[in-house]
Amino acid sequence: MAIDFTLTPELEAIRDRVRAFVVDVIKPVEAVIEGRGEGAPLEGKDRMEALIDLRKKAFKDGIWLPHMPEEWGGMGLGHVALAMVQAEAAKSYYGPWVFNCQAPDEGNMHTLLHWATPEQAEKYLKPLCKGTAWSCFAMTEPEVAGSDPTLIRTTGYQDGDEWVLNGHKWFISNAHRANFAILIARTEDDPDLPQAGNTAFIVDLPQTGWTEVRQIETMHGGTGHSEILIEDLRVHRSQMLGERGQGHMLGQYRLGPARLAHCMRWIAQAETALDMMVERSLDRYSHGSILAEKQGIQWLIADSAMELYQCKLMVLHAASKIDAGVDFKSEVSMAKHFVANSLNRIIDRSIQVHGALGYSTDTPLAHMYQHARWARFADGADEVHQMRIAQRTIAAWKDHGTTRAATGDLPI
Repeated sequence: MAIDFTLTPELEAIRDRVRAFVVDVIKPVEAVIEGRGEGAPLEGKDRMEALIDLRKKAFKDGIWLPHMPEEWGGMGLGHVALAMVQAEAAKSYYGPWVFNCQAPDEGNMHTLLHWATPEQAEKYLKPLCKGTAWSCFAMTEPEVAGSDPTLIRTTGYQDGDEWVLNGHKWFISNAHRANFAILIARTEDDPDLPQAGNTAFIVDLPQTGWTEVRQIETMHGGTGHSEILIEDLRVHRSQMLGERGQGHMLGQYRLGPARLAHCMRWIAQAETALDMMVERSLDRYSHGSILAEKQGIQWLIADSAMELYQCKLMVLHAASKIDAGVDFKSEVSMAKHFVANSLNRIIDRSIQVHGALGYSTDTPLAHMYQHARWARFADGADEVHQMRIAQRTIAAWKDHGTTRAATGDLPI
C-alpha cells in the first residue's frame, strides 16, 4: 500500500524540534512580549529586539525557511512535511514569523522562486530568505470584488523604459512595513482572455507615487492591512515579474500553496482551541458534575474532534498532490473552505465551554476568534470556492459520468 500517514524518523525529529522550540523558547518570550506576567507588554524597540532574538535562535537551531530549497537557506521540505511544521509553529502567535514562514512573505518567496529573473531573485528573494526584508502582495482593490482579479482597475501603461502605474489598493497585508511590493495592474486593453489582462511588477518601497492612506482598523485592531493610493508610480521595465499579461497566472500560482499554508496554521489554532475546551471541561464543576460528564458538552467536543480530523486529512491529501506535481486546485479549494469554517466553529465552541472567561481577554480565545473570521474570505471567499467546487463537480460528471474526480479522486 502506498498510503502512509506516518512520518519518517527524520521528519519526526524535525517535528519534535519545532514543538520543543515553540514550547520552550517562543512561548516564554511571547508571554513577556504580551505582558502576561508581572511586567507591562513590550513595545517599540524592546519588542522588536525580543522578536529578532527569537529569529536568531531559530536560525541557529536550523528551524528556518521550512518551505524553501536548501540552496536558498531553507529546510527543503515538501508540502506534506511543511504541514506538520506549520501546524506546530502556529501554536504560538509568533511561531511562523520566528521561523520565517509567515504570510505574505512565504507566498511571495514561492512566487519569486518560480517567476523572478536571476537579478530579481538576488535583489528581492535573497533578503526575504535571510529575514532582512519584508514584502507585500498588492492585488485587492476596494472598488471591485477581490475574488475576481479580472476586474482590477489599477492600470499600467508603458512610457519608454518605464511603466506608469495608477490605482487604488486596500487590505494589503504587511504593506506598512514592507521593503517591496508585488503589485498587480491591468496592462492589456483587449486581451484574448480576461485572465490575460494583468501584469505583475516589483515595486521598491518607499517610493514616490505609492502612498499609504491608512492602516485599516479591523475586528482584531490595526495590524498592518493598508489602503494604498498609487499615482503615476514609475517602475523600470526590468521590474516586471514574469511576462506581460501573466499577472493573473502568477497570482493563481501563488495562491494555491499559500491557501494551504493558511490551512496548516489554522489547524494549529483549531487544535489549541479544542485542547482548551477539553481542559476547561475537566476543570469546571457545575450542577452536580464536571462539564466533561455532561452530554451537551461532549457533543461540542465530539463535533470539534471530528472536524479537526477532517481538516488534517484534507490538508495532508492536498499537500501530497502538490508534492506529486499533479493538479491540486480542487483539493486546496475544498480544504481552504472547510478548514476556515471549522476553525470558526471550533473556537466558538471553546468559547461557549469557557463561558464568560472565553468571552474575556483573559484567555487567547477572543483574540483567536477575531482573527478566525477573516479566514472565510481571505484568499477567496467561501462562496467563490463553493462555486468553483460545484463547477468542477459538474464538469467531472459531464466528462466521466461520475463525480469521483471532483472528490479527491481517492482509491475508495
